[in-house]
Amino acid sequence: MEGINLREARAHAPPLLSSPFKLLGTPSMAVSSFPMPIPLPSPPSSPALSDADLLRSLLRLSKEIAHSEPPGDLFRRGFASVARKIRVLSVIFEDLQRDRIPRLRRSAELCFKEILVVLQHLKALLADCSARSRMRLLLQSESLSNDLRELTLDLSTMLDILPMAELDLSEDVRELVDLLRRQCRRSDPPSDLEEESLRLEIQAMIREIENEIVPDRERLEKMFDRLGLIDSRSCSDEIECLEREIGDRVAENLTPAMLALVGLIRYGKCVLFGASTPRSVSAEKPAFLQPNPVIPDDFRCPISLDLMRDPVVVSSGQTYDRDSITRWISSGHATCPKTGQTLDRSDLVSNRALKNLISRWCREENVPYDSPESGNGETNGVSSNKAALEAARMTASFLVEKLAASQSTETANRVVHELRQLTKTSSESRAFAAEAGAIPLLLPLLNENEPSLQLNAVTALLNLSILDTNKRRIMHTDGALDALLRVLSDGATWQAKQNSATTLRSLSVNHSYRRRLGRNPRVLEELVNLVKVPPASKDALLALHALAGDRANIGKLVESGAVTVALESLVDHETAEEATALLAAIAKRGGASSLASAKGSIKMLVRVLRHGSESAQENAAAALVLVCRRTGGAAVAEITTTPGIEWAICEVMSSGTPRARRKAASLGRICRRWLAAEEACSINGSAITE
Repeated sequence: MEGINLREARAHAPPLLSSPFKLLGTPSMAVSSFPMPIPLPSPPSSPALSDADLLRSLLRLSKEIAHSEPPGDLFRRGFASVARKIRVLSVIFEDLQRDRIPRLRRSAELCFKEILVVLQHLKALLADCSARSRMRLLLQSESLSNDLRELTLDLSTMLDILPMAELDLSEDVRELVDLLRRQCRRSDPPSDLEEESLRLEIQAMIREIENEIVPDRERLEKMFDRLGLIDSRSCSDEIECLEREIGDRVAENLTPAMLALVGLIRYGKCVLFGASTPRSVSAEKPAFLQPNPVIPDDFRCPISLDLMRDPVVVSSGQTYDRDSITRWISSGHATCPKTGQTLDRSDLVSNRALKNLISRWCREENVPYDSPESGNGETNGVSSNKAALEAARMTASFLVEKLAASQSTETANRVVHELRQLTKTSSESRAFAAEAGAIPLLLPLLNENEPSLQLNAVTALLNLSILDTNKRRIMHTDGALDALLRVLSDGATWQAKQNSATTLRSLSVNHSYRRRLGRNPRVLEELVNLVKVPPASKDALLALHALAGDRANIGKLVESGAVTVALESLVDHETAEEATALLAAIAKRGGASSLASAKGSIKMLVRVLRHGSESAQENAAAALVLVCRRTGGAAVAEITTTPGIEWAICEVMSSGTPRARRKAASLGRICRRWLAAEEACSINGSAITE
C-alpha cells in the first residue's frame, strides 16, 4: 500500500466528520499557506524514518506542544484546548514505547507520519503566533481560528482511520484514544467571542480618531488592560513589534490598520502611563564606543555620496537620490552623472526595492531614516492614513502640553524623551510637534546642565530639523543658534555635541541657511574645534562639508582652519572619508590654492589615494585633480615626484569606483603631460646650451 486515500477515509468516517478535509502538506511547508488546501505527497518527500525514530519524534513533538505557552493573553482558550488534546495524544506514543519499540504495519506507519505533519504545523503555528504583535494577532483572529480548526479536523481524521487493532496499547490508553476521538469530532476550538468584541471595539475607536474624537481615558484603559498592555514597557515593545512587521511587509493588506494601531498605542501609552523613563546618560554606551555604521556603497547616492532617502532610476539604468538627480538635471545637464550616457528621458522611476532595503538597514543599525514623499505623487503609509495622522496629532499635542506644564527637571526629561521618540518616526509627527509649539519649549532646555535632559532636547530638535518647514521655524526662533552653539562648545556629553553638530548640518541643507551659518564665525570656530575631539570629529566634519557646499563660505572655512583639521583627520581611517570629502569640496569651490599651500597636503592626499577606502580614494583623487588644474606646476611637480604615485593611480583606475577611476585617469594624464613638458624643456635647454 503506497498511501492512504484520505478522501475515502473521510467518506467512511463516522457521521460527525462531515466537514470537507483539506489535505496536509509536507513538514517543510510554511504555516502562512493556511488555510489553502495543500496536496498530500505520496510517498512523503522527507527522508524515511524508522519506526523507532518516528515514535520518538511524535512523542517529543507532542510534549513540546502540550507544554508550550499560548502566544500572549489573546486566544489562550483556543490554544489551551489544542494543547490538552495533544497532551492526551502523547500518552499513546509513550505507551507504544513502554517496553520495546514495536514494528508498525504500513497503515499505522502512514497514519503516524500524517499525525507528525499535523504536529509540525501546530508547532510552526505556535512559533509564528508568538512572534506576532498582539494587534496583528487580533486583526488575523479569523484566519488564526480557521488554522486551529483545520488542524483539529486533520487530527480527528487521522485518529478515525488509525488502525487501533494493529497497535499494542493498554486498555486505559485505548479508552483515552476513544475519548480524544469524540472530543476532536464534536469540538472546534472554543469560540473567541472576547477577542472578536475587543477587535470590534478597537475598530470603533479608530473610526472615532479618524473623526478627530479624542478617546475616552477610562475606555482606553480597559482596552489596554484586555490587550495585556499594562505599562509603558509593554506598549513600547508592541509599538516596536508592529513597526518591524510594517517595515518587513509581513501582511501588506493589514498595513493601514497596523499604522493606525501604532498611533493609537503610542497615544494611549502617553496618556495612561505617562512619558517613559529614559535611560541615564551614564547607563548608555559612550559615544566613542558607538561608531557610526558604515553606509553600504549601494545605498549611497553617486552624486552626494550620502545615504539615499528616495532612490530613483534614470533612463540610463543608474540609481540616484531623487533630490540630487533633480538638481543635476535642473542645472542643465542632459547626461547620466555616472556613465556619461545621454538621458533620452527626464522621468524618474522610484526604486522601491532599494528603498525597502535601505529602510530595513536603517532600522537594524538604528539610523534615523526619513523617506520623503516622492515627486510623482506617491506618499508614505502614514501620510495617507487618516487615523494614524490624527493619532500622531493627538499625541504631539498631549506631549507639548505636558512639557509646557512640567514643573521639574525629571518630568520635563521624561516628556522630552517621549517627544524625541515620536519625532523620530515620521515627517507627520515632526510637523505636528512643531505646530503644537515644541521648538520654543525645547530650546531653553539646551542650556540645562542635566546631561540626559540636554541630550534628549537636542536630539528631539535634530529630529524636528529634518523637515524643511521646521528648519525655517528653528532658524527664525530667537536664540536657537546660540543655544545650539552652547551645546557644541560646552555640552554635558559628547552625544549632545555630536547631535548639535548634526543639527547644524541638517539646517545647512537649505541654501540660504547654509550661507547664513557660514557667515557666523562662532559656528565655524566651534565646528573646527569639535573636529579635534575624536568622539565627535566625524559629525563636525560632516557639518563643515555641508557648509562647504556654498562658494561664499569657502574663504571663511579656510580662515577658520578647516583645511588644517581636515588634513590632520586623514591619518585616522575612521574620519578619512569625511575629511577627504571636505577637502575636495573646498578645492572645488575656490579653495584649491589654500589646500595646495597647506603643509604636507599633497603627500597626505597621495597616501590616502594609495591606502584609503574606496570613498576616500575617490575624494582624494578629485581633490588632487582640482589642485593640479587650479594651482599649476608646483603642485603637479610635487605629485609626480611622490613615491608610489604611479602605482596608486593604476590601482585606483583598475579597482576604484567609477568616479574614482575617472579622476585617477585625469590625474594620470596631467602627470604625463607635465613630465612630457619637462622633458621637452630639458631637451630644448640642452640644445640651446650646445
